[in-house]
Amino acid sequence: MIFQEQTYSVLVVSTQKFFETVSQMLPGSEYYPVLTVGNAAAARREMLSRSFDLVIINAPLPDEFGTRFAIDTARRSNCAVLLLVRGDVYEEVNAKVISHGVFTLSKPTPSQMLQQGLKWMCAARERLRCLEEKASSMEEKMEEIRLINRAKWVLIEHLKMSEEDAHHFIERQAMDRCLPKREIAQGIIKTYTP
Repeated sequence: MIFQEQTYSVLVVSTQKFFETVSQMLPGSEYYPVLTVGNAAAARREMLSRSFDLVIINAPLPDEFGTRFAIDTARRSNCAVLLLVRGDVYEEVNAKVISHGVFTLSKPTPSQMLQQGLKWMCAARERLRCLEEKASSMEEKMEEIRLINRAKWVLIEHLKMSEEDAHHFIERQAMDRCLPKREIAQGIIKTYTP
């Protein structure tokens, strides 16, 4: 990929023969690490111990078809999931998994189509990464608001301030001391609560 700084960790759930074929399309400069497992149970164990950016499933698997694993993976993690299925069941399987965000390609899959699929998965993973960052930022902001509100109630209880006065006190302290409101709130809580 051109101008790419990001590498993508990949889990391939398939036979060794398929892995040897697809691994040629996964250069280490773009995809690292690349792990392979032979069934859904082993894939589930791997996903418990580490996270992956991309998961490629070559159905059917020895212990299950792969549809349930693909859906579960897409639901429970923030990785892009590709399910490869025989052409005769493609429409049926795609209809089951598309609403869960699983990409589906029919087999046999030309190498150019598989490479395009990998690029789509990388694009989807980047979009998920941005959403993760926004969610994390939003959670930090919510935590800061909760902390400041807790500090206001401490001031109301211990110094008999009104809520408006407590709010202005925290803002004034932050401006006067050139500190974030979060630090002022933490100091107030530490000072007045055991």
